[in-house]
Amino acid sequence: MTMILFEGQDVEEVHEVVSTHFAPHRLRVIEDRELNGRFVTSHVGPVSVFTLGYGATVEVRPGELPDIYNIHVPLTGYGTLWVDGRQVATANSMVGPGQRLDMRWSADSDTLILRIVREAIDDALAKRLGETPATPIHFDADMHEATAGSWLAAARIFGESAAEGLFTQSPLAAAHFEQLLLQGLLDSQPHTLTDQLTESGNIDLPAVLRRAMAFCEERAGDPVSIADIAIAAHTGVRSLQRLFKTRLQMTPLEYLQRVRLDRAHQDLRTARGTVAEVAMRWGFTHLGRFSALYRKAYGQTPSETVRRSTHGEQAGSPGGQLVHRGSVGAMGDHESGVPQDSGVL
Repeated sequence: MTMILFEGQDVEEVHEVVSTHFAPHRLRVIEDRELNGRFVTSHVGPVSVFTLGYGATVEVRPGELPDIYNIHVPLTGYGTLWVDGRQVATANSMVGPGQRLDMRWSADSDTLILRIVREAIDDALAKRLGETPATPIHFDADMHEATAGSWLAAARIFGESAAEGLFTQSPLAAAHFEQLLLQGLLDSQPHTLTDQLTESGNIDLPAVLRRAMAFCEERAGDPVSIADIAIAAHTGVRSLQRLFKTRLQMTPLEYLQRVRLDRAHQDLRTARGTVAEVAMRWGFTHLGRFSALYRKAYGQTPSETVRRSTHGEQAGSPGGQLVHRGSVGAMGDHESGVPQDSGVL
């Protein structure tokens, strides 16, 4: 069931409520308009579900996160995030304990946030490795649809199920779903112990499949047929199709299409050409089909991504309302594009 944690225009109040559930942070309203925020939760546990929107363009700067992992899945609008000074290249992102986070969200943004406590990740790892890691693992900040798409789809279903009250009726269902997400995250999102998990035999990804996926990543910008992928993977076409269907629940060409969509999305976010140029660069010759696939994957049209990218860059201009609580230290690297302070703390 959904619980409203904040709804209104009070900048100080939303800052305090969000800090309570995540971490102390700096909040700056960038534009000359009234904040109209909404912060709700539908499930609190080892994997908690929140939805947050500010109703104004804002900069949010927690600094280093405590013992939690946050996964950001934009539902509407646009966000630009930096993790340890590097701009995240994908729409969906992940950050964990000890990593420095800076965010800028558009006024129309509404974001699904999954908060995972470190203990839950450590316990999931212990089940696989036989021991709890001494330090928190770090995941890649970029969450690519090509590799994490199935997990992200499951995360959205988790959020919908929580909002509809399933987990209130069945806490056991919530616990099982949380374990599915935790173990699936370890398998689908690269992290600092991925190689160790692979060596332990718990991630049994056949060499044929790894070769096929690597070929798709390397040759995404070239004309590629399923026969080309099969040859690169050292197997037959039918065997390759069965393997992809069994392990990834998609065909080889669908996987290639996801890789290309992800590359196109990155180019559009960084304004590397017009929509038509980007589509053609990544093998999408039918613009209408490209737009439909893109909207399905990212919840917005290619043109909207370009506009929001431009808007996001303009949103970083100096000025605005600043709220600051707690001492998180100096943040930001001007050369890397991380927003800098332009007011008195």
